[in-house]
Amino acid sequence: MASENQSVVSGFILLGFSDLSPQFQRLLFMLLLLFYVLAVLGNLLVLTILTVDPVLHMPMYFFLRNLSFVEICFTTVTIPKTLANLLSENGSISFQGCTLQMYFFFFFGSEECMLLGIMAFDRYVAICKPLHYSIIMSKKKCVYMAACSWITSVVLQFGQITFIMSLPFCRSKIIHHFFCDVPPVLKLSCTDTYFNDIVRLATAVFFLLIPFLIILSSYIYIISTVLRMNSREGRSKAFSTCSSHLAVVTLFYGTTMLAYLQPDTGSADPRAFAVFYCLINPMLNPLIYSLRSREVKGALRKKICGKIT
Repeated sequence: MASENQSVVSGFILLGFSDLSPQFQRLLFMLLLLFYVLAVLGNLLVLTILTVDPVLHMPMYFFLRNLSFVEICFTTVTIPKTLANLLSENGSISFQGCTLQMYFFFFFGSEECMLLGIMAFDRYVAICKPLHYSIIMSKKKCVYMAACSWITSVVLQFGQITFIMSLPFCRSKIIHHFFCDVPPVLKLSCTDTYFNDIVRLATAVFFLLIPFLIILSSYIYIISTVLRMNSREGRSKAFSTCSSHLAVVTLFYGTTMLAYLQPDTGSADPRAFAVFYCLINPMLNPLIYSLRSREVKGALRKKICGKIT
């Protein structure tokens, strides 16, 4: 079995979008390339602005810098390989390449979940405990929270992916997806993957549901606090500081939970959800934060006008 296993797992074939017509594949290639460039450039612009402008060196924007960096890496893990496969119609990927792609995809995805939860907590402290904000969200504590989220994502996802890729694979080498995702890869194993499915669900609960509950509870307290404010202007300002984060959370969790927390019945095409959370969301997030944040808009306007003059 060991020699057979080694011969079988030398590589996989990503089915990708090969079931579509050549004309549609060419159109899809152009759209994905456009969206990918916009996603990378948009997040790179936000990351640069938040780094060089000292006015934006606040806890909220410290985590947003982390989020922008994660978005660039998250979309780069899958989309360039997908674009190459659309051009060459060769979906082959080595076992090591598949393992690395799967690991970094889930690593950056879980890190995004945790950052969104931390950012919700930051908004809760800013609105519900403003007098203690500088103490609770000090620079040292922000770095500590960010470091803990990165380390947790590194360790847990390394354990999960190592456990999955140590399975014997002796079925078809075809992965019915455009990247190495856990559910379609598990289907290729010739052993019972029930325990792996339980671990996968537990990991999804940890990285999806727990940050989601933090976000939900934070906004329950935020809404309760805002509604008790006497000033209409204060309520408007408080809601405006949360609107961009809420929009990003809705987009991310809406698509990701539908993809990873629903029963695997085989009826839904995972590629549709995957395109959204791999590419559309990272492309829209810089636009959302740029349009909804007065500070980011002001910094962008200042940099653009300064270059023009």
